[in-house]
Amino acid sequence: MDDSEFHRLKRLPPYVFAEVNAMKARARAAGQDVIDLGMGNPDLPTAPHIVAKLAEAAANPRAHGYSASRGIPGLRKAQAAYYQRRFNVDLDPETEVIVTLGSKEGLANLAQAITSPGDTVLVPNPSYPIHPYGFIIAGGSVRHIPVPGSTSIREFLPALERAVQHAVPKPLALVLNYPSNPTAQVVDLDFYAAIVDFCKRQGIWILSDLAYAEIYFDGVPPPSVLQVPGAREIAIEFTSMSKTYSMAGWRMGFAAGNKTLIQALTRIKSYLDYGAFTPIQVAATAALNGPQDCVVEARNTYKERRDVLMDGLKSAWDLPAPSASMFAWAPIPKDFAELGSLAFSKLLLTQANVAVSPGIGFGEHGDGHVRIALVENKHRIRQAVRNIKAVLADPSRSIDLYLRGVGDNITPLKARA
Repeated sequence: MDDSEFHRLKRLPPYVFAEVNAMKARARAAGQDVIDLGMGNPDLPTAPHIVAKLAEAAANPRAHGYSASRGIPGLRKAQAAYYQRRFNVDLDPETEVIVTLGSKEGLANLAQAITSPGDTVLVPNPSYPIHPYGFIIAGGSVRHIPVPGSTSIREFLPALERAVQHAVPKPLALVLNYPSNPTAQVVDLDFYAAIVDFCKRQGIWILSDLAYAEIYFDGVPPPSVLQVPGAREIAIEFTSMSKTYSMAGWRMGFAAGNKTLIQALTRIKSYLDYGAFTPIQVAATAALNGPQDCVVEARNTYKERRDVLMDGLKSAWDLPAPSASMFAWAPIPKDFAELGSLAFSKLLLTQANVAVSPGIGFGEHGDGHVRIALVENKHRIRQAVRNIKAVLADPSRSIDLYLRGVGDNITPLKARA
């Protein structure tokens, strides 16, 4: 017997990223210098004052017992204060804010709390995998909304209306994620207002993932759906400290908004966990309430990396410059389009020593793209650019090498010379 016998696992497809990750591991074991622009794992250090607060709190012997599943009061108050100053949204930290073990865990647990077998949830495609699969694991079904290159409400709303019209039973919820992972798309407050109006009329919950709220580059901070008047009647929003404060491994996030959904998440979490380690929550409180220079520095760093990538590749690969997030959503060059995103990712890994994420891993409508994460320093990104340009310069040879089997072996870049 193996894990394929288990009902919930049968509903999950093979993890596409695992193929590229396995090849990356083999390449490194063979001594290759792989430039990893695949996983969105922040490489910037957590600010010293946050780490110092963690150490200070951890030195208290009374801080090592069980914590509070819904978050310590001071941290919930700090998150409410963040929403007030950033979005001018007033939240009750007792009933409209809960602390989660990252936004991913929070969304998955909410799916467990609110999904009945057969419930339908609307999810843009491509999307971050937990957005659809959190509900599939919970026993629900997903209806995908193809997301075009634009996030114009004139394009999205008709697609949403068609999805609702043809969904049986009526959809339970709509998942939104802007700035988007993987597409880096952004929306404005008018977009959210139209969606809130539609979902109110249809009786559909809105679940917004705002993990990249503070990683933006063009001077326009991404809005929150909770800024829309009346949104809290149907909407809950997940945020995370992973990218904003470079605290990915700390597993610290939040849900805020609709009281009914917060209560449901609170109740199911009370059965599943005792909350994050108290010193982590204390340090997270210090991060939210303290100086925000580290957030500005991180934002500037990602912008500089974005510009290095865009400027370096502009003559070889036409990439749209992301205005937010830590990703570039890159259409596969037309000479390589026949390969699809998984094969193209393998080609870049074996011939350019650069790891990227295949778009197919984010849904069928992502197969024409790869996701490039801005998680290496500028020097390494310049090196990646040089390697990629060498591969793109001779498409026929690169594809021939791949199709002849070189793409499944570890071939040093210098062997291409």
